[in-house]
Amino acid sequence: MPILVQKGLPAYEILREENVFVMYKDRAEKQDIRPLSIAIVNLMPTKEITETQLIRMLANTPLQVDLHLLTMDSHESTHTDRRHMDTFYKTYEEIKNHRFDGMIITGAPVEFLPFEEVDYWKELSEIMEYTKRNVFSVMHICWGAQAGLYYHFGIDKRVTPAKIFGVFKHTVNNKRSELTRGFDEEFYAPHSRNTQVLKEDVLRVHELEILAESEDAGLHIIAAANNRLVFVQGHNEYDRNTLRHEYERDIAKGAPITVPVNYFEDDDPEGRVIVKWSCHGNLFFTNWLNFVYQETPYDLADLDGMRTERGAL
Repeated sequence: MPILVQKGLPAYEILREENVFVMYKDRAEKQDIRPLSIAIVNLMPTKEITETQLIRMLANTPLQVDLHLLTMDSHESTHTDRRHMDTFYKTYEEIKNHRFDGMIITGAPVEFLPFEEVDYWKELSEIMEYTKRNVFSVMHICWGAQAGLYYHFGIDKRVTPAKIFGVFKHTVNNKRSELTRGFDEEFYAPHSRNTQVLKEDVLRVHELEILAESEDAGLHIIAAANNRLVFVQGHNEYDRNTLRHEYERDIAKGAPITVPVNYFEDDDPEGRVIVKWSCHGNLFFTNWLNFVYQETPYDLADLDGMRTERGAL
């Protein structure tokens, strides 16, 4: 089955060239199928790149996915064309009376700011509160994961001594989880961040379970509320050249940066990139969508009857 996108979205042509099955919504409306309704709260400045990466992951499934892109009304995006935002994105005010099977909250380049000093924190907090009653499962990524853990459980992020930057080996703590089903005992995932949540802080919260972690990069996948809240500090969705572009960007800015760990062949930034994370990245997103498909009510109005479990957090 395809992922459904709005006509004209740039990611459509990119993914079609990759032989990823995407379909315009007007064609899908002629099919008698109830697709999964998934919203992406895209907090990244390079929105088109993030859209493409996440759609690529979500499309790798036999399920039909109806995609909705959300942005912050309280923040002006300066890195993405205004016409793109007006055409393809909605705000919280426009969707607050709707319900979704799943939602993804992305990372954002604001990690050194206290959460309350982020200009859209109030709006993002409203969205995270809204998800308790209106979204079956929410995946939070990188800074979004740290924001979610702070909002729902009061766990604050900590600045790391050096940037966690590269592709790191991880171990699975619970292979019986729906989210890590089929994972090898060791797998790789990219990370790119200057902050983290500490293991000892997470372990103090009995509702949270650490599903995967890295000796060098720290916690990776954390879940709560029977996988209805998912927090991912790494970037399973990154494509081949994302870390290269980040490295070259920081070099050009004169920012302190090291060569990403375990990423370039022989750790040579002039060499080719060795991709070793895409299989588990795809599997993780497929597992999440399968979990949502199997457990979410067919009629999303029935989320009202499930709100106690989430609302108690």
